[in-house]
Amino acid sequence: MNPSASPAFVIREKAVQPSIEMKGINYAFGEGESRKQVLFDNRLQVFPGEIVILTGPSGSGKTTLLTLIGALRSIQEGSMKVLGHDLGGMSARGLQEVRTNIGFIFQAHNLFESLTAFQTLALAMQLYPYSGKELKERPAAILTELGLKDRMHYKPEKLSGGQQQRVAIGRALVNHPKLILADEPTAALDKDTGRQVVQILQKRAKEEDCTIMIVTHDNRILDAADRILKMVDRYIVSDVVVSDSIVIGEFLRKSRVFKDVSPTVLAGAAKEMKLVTYSAGDFVIQQGERGDKFFLIRAGTVEILKDTKGQLRSVGTLGPGDFFGELALLRDEPRAATIKALEPLEVFILPKDKFDEVVHSSTSFGEQLKKEYFT
Repeated sequence: MNPSASPAFVIREKAVQPSIEMKGINYAFGEGESRKQVLFDNRLQVFPGEIVILTGPSGSGKTTLLTLIGALRSIQEGSMKVLGHDLGGMSARGLQEVRTNIGFIFQAHNLFESLTAFQTLALAMQLYPYSGKELKERPAAILTELGLKDRMHYKPEKLSGGQQQRVAIGRALVNHPKLILADEPTAALDKDTGRQVVQILQKRAKEEDCTIMIVTHDNRILDAADRILKMVDRYIVSDVVVSDSIVIGEFLRKSRVFKDVSPTVLAGAAKEMKLVTYSAGDFVIQQGERGDKFFLIRAGTVEILKDTKGQLRSVGTLGPGDFFGELALLRDEPRAATIKALEPLEVFILPKDKFDEVVHSSTSFGEQLKKEYFT
């Protein structure tokens, strides 16, 4: 690759088809003067096997978005694909067919008072061609897994609120859906039972490639998520990949500059960083160009090259956990070196404006940087 050419990079994408893909989703209740818009230009992709937690204040649009994904409401504006089906303009029958592959867990248990826990799950299985043996064994197995072995033949009036919630969760799981949508599934559960339910959902995601989206205010289960979305004022304002955030925090903490920075500031930096990949031989940055990004290496190795009298000279290498590009940002100077990928490379990138925000958000962070680079 010509060193004078612009660096070519692409954001890493999944090779599989998204379970959920939305673009420009708007939604409003009412008409005319009473019309109230509750969702604004929401965009999202969620892939098979991912557990996504959706947080945000009450009234931010979380439940409305969940019902649109679940084909419980018609799409008004924008596009929405769920499990490969385009929901826009779909008939009521078509929406019903999509819902047969989705497991729903609502805040209200919505249990029939006349049915036992076992009968509730067995009824949910009637839409599918199960054998008589499966109709007997599967509800019992799932209720046992949920800790309701001794309560499976009880009706709702004989069950506590937490037990009723577990029955509702079992109903959502019994048909092994490809997508599970849950609205506050652990709200009525104690810590231990809530953790048990989360572990069951994690098992489904891992073993069955099931996609799980959970609306919750329960901070106890945030660690179960692969990604955490936050909604404010009726649109998704942030999308954090949990594993990447942990990696970023661990890498930054090892540096002299970041070692005394608070976890809150590190989390803020991690939230803004995007994962980008380069091929071996690509030039990531080039000496003399304007510095507008901060880089943290996730995987791979780069070579540091200095231009001396028209010749690029190697002066060192950097690997996973190392970062570069901060000097040009801090000093507002051109890049002092060229960085070349020696092998397939993954880097987290923080744009200059976000880098400046993180620096100025913490006095201690700014002081650490000044001490490291200016004294």
